[in-house]
Amino acid sequence: MNKKKLVTESFSTGESSALISMETTQVKILEELTHDEERNRAQLELRVEQAFYQAGKALAELRERRLYRSTHKTFEAYCRDRFGFTRQAANYLIAGADIFENLTTIGCQILPTNERQVRSLSALEPEQQCQVWQQAVDLADGKVPSGRVVKGIVEQFKEKPLLPTNDVYQVGDIFILVRLKAKNKKYNGCWAVVVEIKELTVIVDVHNTTLVVEPNNLANIDSPEVKQQLLEMLFRIRRLREVGSLDRGAENILKDLGQQTNLTVMEKDLLSWLEKYYQVDE
Repeated sequence: MNKKKLVTESFSTGESSALISMETTQVKILEELTHDEERNRAQLELRVEQAFYQAGKALAELRERRLYRSTHKTFEAYCRDRFGFTRQAANYLIAGADIFENLTTIGCQILPTNERQVRSLSALEPEQQCQVWQQAVDLADGKVPSGRVVKGIVEQFKEKPLLPTNDVYQVGDIFILVRLKAKNKKYNGCWAVVVEIKELTVIVDVHNTTLVVEPNNLANIDSPEVKQQLLEMLFRIRRLREVGSLDRGAENILKDLGQQTNLTVMEKDLLSWLEKYYQVDE
C-alpha cells in the first residue's frame, strides 16, 4: 500500500526540539491549515504521546479547534489513524486530564500517574472526586492508589453518600485539626475556624494560612467559652501577621499559640507583649 509523508516539521519546545513525522495512506487534503495551525497541531500531537494529563489536554484542544480537519472529517477517524486510539480511549484521556486538573486545583498532594487510576471518578462531582481520591490515597498508605482501589471507594460512595457539609457545619465554627497528611500534617493539633463551606469539604483558617480539609479532619471543641477565646486569639494573631516581616522569635510564639486551646498566664502575657512591641494593641 502506498504511503506518503503528510507533515514533517521541526520545532522548538522549551530547550529541546522535536521532529514530527506523520504517515498516512494516500491522504487527501480536505482543508488547508495555516502555518501556525500546522505548528500547533504538531506540538499538540507530540504532547498526546507523552503523559496522560498532557495527552488529555492536547486531545481536548485538537478536538475543540478542529485541528484535524486538514486530513480527517471526524475527530474519531483522526485519533484512530494518528494515534491508534479509539474514540472511547480519547474521551477517557480527556476526562482524566480534567480530573487531574481538578485534584490539583483543590490541593490534593498525591496525584494520579495514569488515566486508569481516575477513570471511575468521572461519575462524581469535582468536590466528590477529591474526597474519594483522598480516601483512596489514605487506603494506599499515602501512595498513588490503583484504579481498582479508587473504583471500590466510588462504588461505596454511590451506595451511601456522605452527608453534605453544609448540613453539618457553619461559618465561624471552631475545630481541632486531625488526621492531616503530607505537607499539611504539621497542622494536626491546631485549632481552625470555618470560613467557607463547600459541598463535601470545608475551608478553614489556622494561625498562619487557609486550608481545605475534609469533615474527618475536624474534631469538635465542646466548650463555648473556649471557642470564643479561640476566635479572639485568631483575630489577634492575624492582626500581628499583617504587620509584615516578624522576628523569628515572634513567629515561633505565634506558631505555638496556634496549637493551644487554653493559654497559660505567661502565654497571654507573651501575646500582649508582642502586640505592644509591634504596636497593634490600640
